Order: sequence, then C-alpha cells, then structure tokens
Amino acid sequence: MRYDDRLATALRLTPVGQGVARIQFRQLLDLLGTLPVDEQGEMVDLAYLRLGELGGRIPAADRAAILRQPGLRLRAPRLVAALAGAEPVVSLSALHSAQLSDEQWIDLIPALPLASRGALGMRRDLGPGARALLARLGIGDPALPATSAPKEPAPVEEAPAPVQTEIPSKPARASAYQASPPLAEDTIGALVRRIEAFRQARENNIAAEAARPAQSKKAKPGQPIRSFDFASDGEGRIVWAEARVAPMVVGYGLGGNGPGANAVRLHQPFRAVMVTLAGAPAIAGEWQVDAVPRFDPLGGRYIGHLGRFRRPAAVAAAPVPAAPAQDSETDRLRQLLHELRTPVNAIQGFAEVIQQQLFGPTPHEYRALAAVVAADSALMLAGFEELDRYARLESGSLALAGGECDLAAALDALVSRLAGDERGPALRLEGHERPCPIALDGTEAERLCWRLLATLAGNGGAGEALPIRLSHRGGAVLAMFTLPQTLAALSDEALFHGAAPATHQPGAGMFGTGFALRLAAAEARAAGGGLIREGQQLLLTLPGLTLPMVNLSQVPENRPEACKTPVA
Repeated sequence: MRYDDRLATALRLTPVGQGVARIQFRQLLDLLGTLPVDEQGEMVDLAYLRLGELGGRIPAADRAAILRQPGLRLRAPRLVAALAGAEPVVSLSALHSAQLSDEQWIDLIPALPLASRGALGMRRDLGPGARALLARLGIGDPALPATSAPKEPAPVEEAPAPVQTEIPSKPARASAYQASPPLAEDTIGALVRRIEAFRQARENNIAAEAARPAQSKKAKPGQPIRSFDFASDGEGRIVWAEARVAPMVVGYGLGGNGPGANAVRLHQPFRAVMVTLAGAPAIAGEWQVDAVPRFDPLGGRYIGHLGRFRRPAAVAAAPVPAAPAQDSETDRLRQLLHELRTPVNAIQGFAEVIQQQLFGPTPHEYRALAAVVAADSALMLAGFEELDRYARLESGSLALAGGECDLAAALDALVSRLAGDERGPALRLEGHERPCPIALDGTEAERLCWRLLATLAGNGGAGEALPIRLSHRGGAVLAMFTLPQTLAALSDEALFHGAAPATHQPGAGMFGTGFALRLAAAEARAAGGGLIREGQQLLLTLPGLTLPMVNLSQVPENRPEACKTPVA
C-alpha cells in the first residue's frame, strides 16, 4: 500500500459495546505499539486520546489480560509510558510485555513511577545500561547478590586458626564478616537501597495480586473452572491456554467435523459456539466458546483464533448488554468492509505504481490495464464507503452535520452541471425563485441531492423531461422529483429493493438504483425529514428554517453556492 490508513480505519470504529471497545483497544495497542519512534501527527494524538477513553470504559483486569495476550507488540516508548501510569495491574502487564531496546529503556526509566521502576527490576532481559541505571536509582534485582548477603558463620573447628581467634569477645557472626573484604561506604548504601527496593516491590506485588480477578488465580484442587483463555493455530488446534488448564486442553481441535469447523475454515469469529470437552473432571462437559480470528501482521495470513471458554451457567449469570441486535449486525458488516478494504487498497496501490511507472519503464498495454484496475478499485472503495455509511445511518451511530444552507441553490447548481450531458434527460428546476433554507449542513445537502439527481439521470432517457418542484409545507421544505418512465413503471418493492438497470449513471453508485434510493432515504431520516414515493414522484422532505429579513432583490446575486463539485 502507498498509504497506511490502518490507524484512521481503527478510529472510525464506534465502540458501542464492551466487545467492540475491547476489539478497538486491542487494535490501537497493536498499531500504536508498532509505530516508528518519531511518528507524530494529529491522527496519532487522537489514537492516544481514544485509548485513554477506552481505558475508562474497560475494567483494569480486562485491560491487563489484553496486554498479556500472546503476539502483542509493545515497541513504542510513548505507549509503554502511558500504560505504566495506569492501575498497578495494568502497569505490571504493560512492563512485562514491553519490547524496548536498551537505549529506549534508559530514556524511559526516569519518567516511570517509582512502583513501576520496582516492577521493572524483576525483568531478566534488560540490557546492561538499563540495569546500571536502575542500580543508580536504588532499584535492582529483588534477590540480593550472594557476595553482599550475610552468610551463616562456618564452625570454628573448620575455619583456619588465625591470630584473631584468640580474642573471645568477638561473636562468630562478626568474625565471619571480618573474614570477607570490608565493604566500601557506597556499597553499603547501595545494599540498603536494594533492601528497601525489594521490600517495596514485594508490597507492590501483593497489592497487584489482590487486585487481580478471582478467575486469574490458580484454581485450588476441587474448585470448578468457570472460564479460561486460549489460542489456536491455523488448523483449529489449541496451542496455548492458561497455566491451570493447559495440560488438559492443549492439543484439542476446534476444527475437523466439530461445531467450530466452519468458523475455522472461513476464518470467522466464534459466536457462542457450544463445545463438549472430554477429559479431566475439571474441564469435562459443556462450554461456550467466543473467539476472534488472528492474522499475521506482515503477510495477512490466518494464524488461528484467540478467545475464551466459558461455562454456560456463568454465561447465563452474566449481565446482558443493552445494545440492540442491530448494532451487532452493523459491527459485523463494518468489520467485513474493513477486511475487504485492505486488499483493495493494496491492489489500487500496485496498479498506480505500474500505471505511473514508478519502478521503471512499463509497456503501454500494461499501463492501460493497470489504469483500468485502479479505476475499478476506486469504484469498489466508493461502494464500500456507501455501505459503511448506510450501516451507520441505519444503526443510529452516525448523525449528519447540522447547519443551514439553501436547498434551492444546491439543486440549481447540480442541475446546471447535469444539463450539459446531451445523452441524459432534461432536468429542470421549478419553484426556486425564492430561497429554501433548511437545517442541514451544505455538504450533506449537496451529497443527498447529488445522489438523487444522479440516480434519476442515470435511468432517464435522452431528452426525457424530468421537472423538479420546490415548495414549502408547514415548517418543512418539500422537493418533488419526477421519476423516469423506467422507474415509474416499477412497484415500490422493485424500486427501493431491486437492481434496476441504468445505461448511463454519472455517479449513482455501484450497487444499483434500489440501494442508492435507500441510502438517500436513510440520509433524509437522519436529517429529520424523509423520502417517500407518491405515484410517479419522489417526495423529499427536509426541516426548514425561518426566512431571515433580507433584501430579496439581492438574494440571486449573493446566494451562496451550496456545492462546488459533485460528490459521487
């Protein structure tokens, strides 16, 4: 891809529920954690703000569990510093999963809280520079070195008989200390600081363990297991699970002929799939599985699923989310569009590379084919945007921008642009002698009007008269669009839900007339109006505004244009 829009795509996801919030939190961790160190910009700042908002919605225990997931890449010092300032359980998980170089640790350690520094001292993979810095700050290995720890004195009969043994007033432990070289003053101070750091780290660990949820602790013998996390490979076989159940479930296959075979084969999420495990009494019986697919961040190859097993009784006792079922269907559609948009973006980028000869001379035949591929990719991406917009409007997660504009001016400008096409119908605007102010942003009004006009023009015959009339009805503005003969002969079901053919579409969309009209109706409803069919006309109703007290003779000259260029 020529442009990396993964961060912008992840931010477009609206976290309407806890499940979607966790998905977006995991995506932002992976994207921000792999950004270059010098990466800056408004999009990065927005991503960190969204990460903080999600942190306030997701419990600390769940965030810590996400940070402990295998495959998480925390390679950005800024992200590690932000996570280290969270709750103790989240901070410990972030510092345990961080993958920084020795130089990055040296720059980051002075900015960490004191408790986080103590937890960092327990890592065994730190570089020499980071360990030396921790030692200078009074934080080192919790286990004191053997050379500095007091040893039990050897028996008197086994020790050599130096002259000092003739002095009976010295105790055996004191003589043992004297047998070793005397400690320098700075070494004694470092020893005292290490003892204090060890005590502080132990208190932090005790507090962190107390904050962990009950299910994260090891199960006692005989205690029932209610849930456990797992990870599977590309064939659906469990390759990782929590330590308490790993010996009992690793190697179990979710694919084959089991209930999760379709999800594994099609690389789709598990949604409340019932699975029966056979084996030890602790894990035998019915389980409900929820999991999401994982893909290789480099090549995009499917590498397995990551999810959780839960007992049905625990699932039934869990609170039911308040989000309606329509929201979950919308989220699935948007996730599917995101998965489709990524390869199409890549195809478009490669086609532009070939067409523009960025890597060297290319035969004109290949350049022509690449131009066609790039144009088709752009059309597909525009279609994906329309699907995404329709799904968000129907679910109520997208609100049109408010404002005010002149509907008559917007329609007049668009009709003038379409009038130059001799192959299309004769569009004519009537009743626009005075302004028709509406309570809608000019860009949104332009997009809605262009969608309707392009759909009608694409289905009209050459020279066919299609008048458009404007009028005021109460506090609303009414626009009446005459349907072409090819559409007027259709029933309401065929008009709004069928794919009526169009021989010439200047920008109505790639999904046909029915979808374009449904999208326009959804936009009208979001604006506070509506779009219905009445006989051989489409009636568009939009909320109007009170006309201001102005000199009407100056309106045609000073009327603002609601649009500059048509929007496909």
